[in-house]
Amino acid sequence: MKKRVTLTFSQSLIQMPITYRLAKDFNVAANIIRAQVTPNQVGTLVLELSGVVDELEGAIEWMRSQSIGVTLAKNEIMIDENSCVDCGLCTGVCPTQALVLDPDTFRLKFLQLRCVVCEQCIPTCPVQAISTNL
Repeated sequence: MKKRVTLTFSQSLIQMPITYRLAKDFNVAANIIRAQVTPNQVGTLVLELSGVVDELEGAIEWMRSQSIGVTLAKNEIMIDENSCVDCGLCTGVCPTQALVLDPDTFRLKFLQLRCVVCEQCIPTCPVQAISTNL
């Protein structure tokens, strides 16, 4: 099973080896989608966690017990096809290749099953055709 989560942690927890502990103690794989970790500030990680359901739940409970904020991702990326100009800028920042240009038509294709909702494409779109379904 996979879950997308956003972790928020205080400056005192920045040095904690979170992904190592997830793998070693819970047998949960953590794919880092986006990270903003700056010394002496709050850190944010967007992760895709993979593992057995019980182990995932145990890992999430452990993180919360360590005062790590855990938010489960429920949003989906939406593309306004009427606004999109198929420029392809979003394809360059998509870490999972969920956004690709069709080589035959040069039109943007969105492969939703690959999307991990990291939201890196949203600020990249020059015409603001990409958003989440908040």
